[in-house]
Amino acid sequence: MLRGIRKASSNWLGKIVMAAVVGFLVISFAIWGIGDIFRGFGVSTVATIGKSEITIEQFRQTYNDRLQQYGRQIGRPITPDQARAAGLDRQILTTLIAEAVLDERARQLGLAVSDEEVVRQIMQDPVFRGIDGKFDQQRFAYLIRQAGYNEQRFIAEQRRMSLRRQLAGSIGGEVAAPVTTAEAMARYENEERFVDYVVLDAAKAGDLPVPTPEELQAYYDQRKFLFRAPEYRKVMLLELTPEQIAGTIEVSDADAKQAYEAAQTRFTVPEKRQVQQIAFPTPEEAKAAQEKLAAGTTFEALAAERNVAPADLDLGLVAKADMLDPAIAEAAFGLPDGGISAPVTGRFTTAILRVTKIEPGHTQPFAEIEAQIKKDLAVDRARASLADLRDKIEDELAAGSRLDEIGAKFKLPVRTIDAVDRSGRTPDGQTTALPANVDVLGPVFATQIGVENEPLSITGGGSLWYEVAGITPSRERPFDEVKDRVAERWRSDEIGKRLTAKANQMVEALKAGGWFADVATKDGLKVETAPALKRRARGPLPTDVVELVFKTPKDGVGTAAGSGPTERIVFKVTDIKPPPFDAGSADVKKLVEQLRNAYADDVMAQYVAQLQNELNVKINQTALAQAVGRGSAEQ
Repeated sequence: MLRGIRKASSNWLGKIVMAAVVGFLVISFAIWGIGDIFRGFGVSTVATIGKSEITIEQFRQTYNDRLQQYGRQIGRPITPDQARAAGLDRQILTTLIAEAVLDERARQLGLAVSDEEVVRQIMQDPVFRGIDGKFDQQRFAYLIRQAGYNEQRFIAEQRRMSLRRQLAGSIGGEVAAPVTTAEAMARYENEERFVDYVVLDAAKAGDLPVPTPEELQAYYDQRKFLFRAPEYRKVMLLELTPEQIAGTIEVSDADAKQAYEAAQTRFTVPEKRQVQQIAFPTPEEAKAAQEKLAAGTTFEALAAERNVAPADLDLGLVAKADMLDPAIAEAAFGLPDGGISAPVTGRFTTAILRVTKIEPGHTQPFAEIEAQIKKDLAVDRARASLADLRDKIEDELAAGSRLDEIGAKFKLPVRTIDAVDRSGRTPDGQTTALPANVDVLGPVFATQIGVENEPLSITGGGSLWYEVAGITPSRERPFDEVKDRVAERWRSDEIGKRLTAKANQMVEALKAGGWFADVATKDGLKVETAPALKRRARGPLPTDVVELVFKTPKDGVGTAAGSGPTERIVFKVTDIKPPPFDAGSADVKKLVEQLRNAYADDVMAQYVAQLQNELNVKINQTALAQAVGRGSAEQ
């Protein structure tokens, strides 16, 4: 064939024909996506980072894992359409690229973490400890599975995270936050404002005329949407938690006793002592002080003589393990009650100690906590079997079974809510009790009758399945059905209008120079005082009013809605008190640390951006769209 091609292209006509054929093939490649090769991409590559790349399969797996993690965090699954609308695909790609450039730089620098170190870090993570306080292999396997990992992937990810932390520490670890910024933020948070105010309630609106039927009908016609009956849904819920399964698990006395003995330190309250300490710069001064004590000088007199502050004298009621200096701790816990030590040379100082109180340590007896130990063991064992039961439920759903049928088969309670709206209320206005710490209604109103839905994650490792068994559509309620609600709403609006007009009149009078007390007395109101208001602290005024107060200058006045539609508040800012700034206070140190972390994050973000430029990061939009199931028209 090759010989034939060479022969055909040996004359000018053949060369023209072959050029046309090759050109046609090149154009075809470009049309069908092979042109990505000429643009620096493979057809299966979402992004290239230096010598590394993110393939469609890698991105798709990470993308799905992250969506599941986000879904577990918010308590409901995230659909692909919702993810794309929120821009999660772009956010996840940005995160993956940032991680990849750090991984690439770590590789270039030759950074490494041994397998032993990774395993040590995992085994020391308190998240993976069981009831005995030790690493629990079953708990580890369960938790990483819940997070979407197998053991190999989790260890590999931990190794990469450890290397990224090394880079982050070297880049942003020494960033310092400007004290001026901390001072400005401390002032913003702790500035105090003093306010005089009056509250106008419904009684100040005067007598309202009784609305005519025609007025109410007109009010209703203009606002029909306010009185519509919401959509209601009939829902079945199947909840599966470790505590629920634990109720069916029996723990023997021997197992409970073994767990008690294995984790006895958890049930032991250590001995504590009230320790006082006088520190000396040299052993010689400490020896001289000891001689004074032997001659009759009291411990208190010696402390006063050396100007020891009370906070430095008293170490508090402490356990031996809580004391930082082993030598000092050993000496303190070797003294009798009221005893005074000889000079003790510790790591940082030489000191004389006195013990003023001893609280003996004790261990909770097994009989006292046996029930709790059995309960904890049952829950731990339930977590190990939870995944199996969850898989069985998923299999039944895949086979077409309804939740009530699955509950009957596995002897699990299934709760049916006959009618609930998006706000969690029943048709009679009562609030429906729903599982805590998980958004049930969002997913329920995002699905349809009979659709199999992904379970919601429950705090603590459980799952919640839901099924819509019926839908009552939203409807327009006729006037006669809601006549009382229309009248109530009309009255509330009329009161609000009157109070707003009266509040505005008071504001104008105050701005014209009137005394607050005189203006208030004229309308039969009493002036209240709100001292030392802070932006975020709870006080006598609603949040919206406080927000407006902090936008108002000293001696300025304003008005705002109160705690309801039939309440208005008129206020005057009488004083503004900036907070004192103490750079050494605990609050300011905490604020400076938060700022330092924020600045370090900014520096790290700039470092990652620079690495992206250096490593010539490229994104294949076509492959990205394919990975998340987005059509080319949506790119």
